[in-house]
Amino acid sequence: MRDGCWSPQEGPQHDYCCCPLPEVFLGGARGGGKTDAVLGKWAIKDRRYGTHFNATMFRRTTVSANDAVERSKQIYGSLGGRFHEQKLLWRMPNGGRVNFSYLDTVEDAEGQQGRNLTDAWVEEVGQYATPAAIDKLFGVLRSSHGVPVQLTLTGNPGGSGQHWLRDRYQLHPFPRRPKVLTRKLPDGSLHKVAVIPSRLENNKILLDSDPGYKSRLYLVGTAQLVKAWLEGDWTAIEGAFFSEWSNEQHVISPFAIPEHWLRFRSGDWGSYSPFSIGWWAVVGDDFKLSTDSVQAGKLGALPRGALVRYREWYGTVGGKLTADQVGKGIASRERDDRNKLTYGVLDPSAFKEDGGPSIAERINDELLAAKLAAFIPADNARVARQTGDPAKAGPMGGWDQVRARLVGSAKRLQDGGINWSTGRPAIYFFSTCTDSIRTIPVLQHDQSRAEDLDTDAEDHAADDVRYACLSRPWIKSLAKDDAVKRDSYGAAREDARYDSSTATL
Repeated sequence: MRDGCWSPQEGPQHDYCCCPLPEVFLGGARGGGKTDAVLGKWAIKDRRYGTHFNATMFRRTTVSANDAVERSKQIYGSLGGRFHEQKLLWRMPNGGRVNFSYLDTVEDAEGQQGRNLTDAWVEEVGQYATPAAIDKLFGVLRSSHGVPVQLTLTGNPGGSGQHWLRDRYQLHPFPRRPKVLTRKLPDGSLHKVAVIPSRLENNKILLDSDPGYKSRLYLVGTAQLVKAWLEGDWTAIEGAFFSEWSNEQHVISPFAIPEHWLRFRSGDWGSYSPFSIGWWAVVGDDFKLSTDSVQAGKLGALPRGALVRYREWYGTVGGKLTADQVGKGIASRERDDRNKLTYGVLDPSAFKEDGGPSIAERINDELLAAKLAAFIPADNARVARQTGDPAKAGPMGGWDQVRARLVGSAKRLQDGGINWSTGRPAIYFFSTCTDSIRTIPVLQHDQSRAEDLDTDAEDHAADDVRYACLSRPWIKSLAKDDAVKRDSYGAAREDARYDSSTATL
């Protein structure tokens, strides 16, 4: 600024202030000067475009915007701006407007659709489980008198939105320099996105004014969180619901499933949201992995009774496949299987009838026509059930069953870690099951119910896995002479009109 009130620091702040692209991701690590960068750029745009400039900062709660509001008073107040405390609105010195507002859901974003903004800024985007509400803001951005529109997202690693941010802005590995991503839109035009990495080392003013800031970050929590905040490590997952997950232990290279292993499928239904179908094999005896497998030296052999997810089908948002089409899709994927599946379990909500055949019935019609195992309702228990008798434990919840299999016979440590050298997991995922591997490790706890996961996140594959685990409850050890039990759904499978005589084990 001309009067020396604020000017961008060299590096990310300067790069952002010069960036004209319509979408920007700015951030990646703690203390990188992101807030100053956006507020400062808006002061520059007000000076340049005056009354035609109109910007809003969005956060999930207005309380969480307090720091940004206070910093805006230091910058805009000294420039001559006037602040309306109740409306959280700045009338900038050259006539532009800057507002602080609330954005939590898609409905909140739709409530903004009557506005005309030139700039929108979403702070702490990692708090958003999906980008749906954020993307709606593109509908309120309108250029006026040559003002370039811009949607800016700022945030750090962590939170329920970590996975979609990492994928959308290609943050693994976290870039050292700014980069431009290009996406082709349905009309053939190109949408360009700037990714501007920001690290603590870029904020010289903070480091000079508070030399102890970096040292204090080492005290905030786990080594994972510190690494994420200092280095912008988007693979570090703090507060993960399934902290037991380890790619090295649970993700294995595909191999030919032995013909005598029991097989089944599980499914979580969704027509507008993603659906997830998983195919499973139950390890019949301790199974040695190929000596040329990366995991062979780490795992040695898969334990008897373990589940192996060898195939999955993940329907994408907006696919809008009908139940009949999903049934046909499952049948086509099982057409070449040498052994028929023994049973299938499906999200019980799919069995609800509303004046016509249920979703499950329509899927099953296609499966039965192809002489394949029909779906039956899955056990939908999420958390442990209470018995009312303190002396008696209730049945394990679905998430407990998933965790139990993730740990298997390994030893839990007091600090929450896992000593894998003492045992092996009881569940595995072929590396081709990319959507399970992508979504399950980053799921977070529900903030109001810690024993459950955040259902606003992309939990479809996790639900599908939960149904599979509950269909074959796992205990830590089996006597060696006991055969691996067949499924416990025999009676229900008969009710689903499945001819079990066609199945082989």
